[in-house]
Amino acid sequence: VLLACDAQGQFVSAERAASLAHYRKKPFIELLQAEDLYLPASELAYFGHWITAPGRARRFDTRFFVAMAPEGQEGSHDANETVHALWIAPHEALERASRGEIELVHATRESLNLIKGFNTAGEVLRHVRALKEVEENRACVALGKEGEKVFRRVDPQYFEIHWSDPEETGTTTYDLVAGEPKRLDRYVTRLTAPNPGMMTGPGTNTYIVGLSGPSGDHAVIDPGPDIATHIEKILAFGNIKWVLCTHTHMDHSPAAAAIKKATGAQVLGRPAPAGQDATFKPDHVLDHGQHVDIGGITLRAIHTPGHASNHLCYMLEQTKMLFTGDHVMQGSTVVINPPDGDMRAYLASLRKLLDDEDIAIIAPGHGYLIGAPKKELARLIAHRLAREEKVVNALVKIGPASVDELLPLVYDDVPVRVHRVAARSLTAHLDKLTADGAVRTSGERYALVKSRTAG
Repeated sequence: VLLACDAQGQFVSAERAASLAHYRKKPFIELLQAEDLYLPASELAYFGHWITAPGRARRFDTRFFVAMAPEGQEGSHDANETVHALWIAPHEALERASRGEIELVHATRESLNLIKGFNTAGEVLRHVRALKEVEENRACVALGKEGEKVFRRVDPQYFEIHWSDPEETGTTTYDLVAGEPKRLDRYVTRLTAPNPGMMTGPGTNTYIVGLSGPSGDHAVIDPGPDIATHIEKILAFGNIKWVLCTHTHMDHSPAAAAIKKATGAQVLGRPAPAGQDATFKPDHVLDHGQHVDIGGITLRAIHTPGHASNHLCYMLEQTKMLFTGDHVMQGSTVVINPPDGDMRAYLASLRKLLDDEDIAIIAPGHGYLIGAPKKELARLIAHRLAREEKVVNALVKIGPASVDELLPLVYDDVPVRVHRVAARSLTAHLDKLTADGAVRTSGERYALVKSRTAG
């Protein structure tokens, strides 16, 4: 197919396109110059950017566009880059590929998945032109227990691999294994505690911050639970001078006391509210915006109440890595558990990070590093507000109701086995709506105020 026009803006006819086949093996610019043809760039809609994984015999950096095929032209192949051509609907191509009848490379398969739901080419063009951003999909390679594997943007390991292996050597690891240190960059190593579970995922992430080498001082962020084997591995890093906690839930701070006893390290954070880790006794209470110098590396405390009233995030100023504890987690949303958990405060803290902070990467309390931080923060805010709207819709549907009555309607998209935990966040949503003046309470029942239902 030749997408070109003449000096008057008329598209090349099928007959003329066929007559230009002798230019196939020449540079495209020669065809345009010799035939006085022009590229109608405005007809192209940009919708994909794919980069082949490193270490391949040929590596492509390719941008994908969609356009209306010129009327009357039939697709043909050059027996070189393409060896067969046919007109086929996207969904049929995907079905044939799934049956092994044709072969589709990953980028083509994903592109077809994007457009298969549209009925016409015009619908596809309108959708693509409305895209606010086209994301780069730069495949990466890492090593692990299953050998070398390729990862793409949809994979949870993707951004961590790029961060920890910026030169694309393919030598970083993709496994997140408790007790096995993972060097994330020149300043930070992650050590995951052996406390996996529904609430902790693969385990609590402890971060050791400091320059490598025997003379470097280290800070520990979120030492984790009081598990002897985990504490021993933290102490093995040596020269631990500071212990910082994001908050005082039992999977994040209890090991601080043992590390302080063994090293004399200064413990930093905010005091534990009632019902949390009573052993956490900070030597210095950190305020919002306060800086901590870690042997030439600077951490800045950011007060982010919501998941916990004393929750802090820490910004590593040199790299803009943000340690988020349980404020932002990889792979799931955090539980907001009143009375210390506060949905209104949580959303305000997310907005504060979104609006005020320059973040390169998120180092969460559980799971892999999280890339595209601004998108993730915006996604979390949108997710919570969408859940809040489900609360309102449920109250409109059934009228005054208890948490137990609302739960199956508001959380109909999550397994029943986690409803007990979800009830805590539902209560937090109801508390927020009450504080906003949208809901009133009577005993254990909640109802929309009349002004809300009238709208």
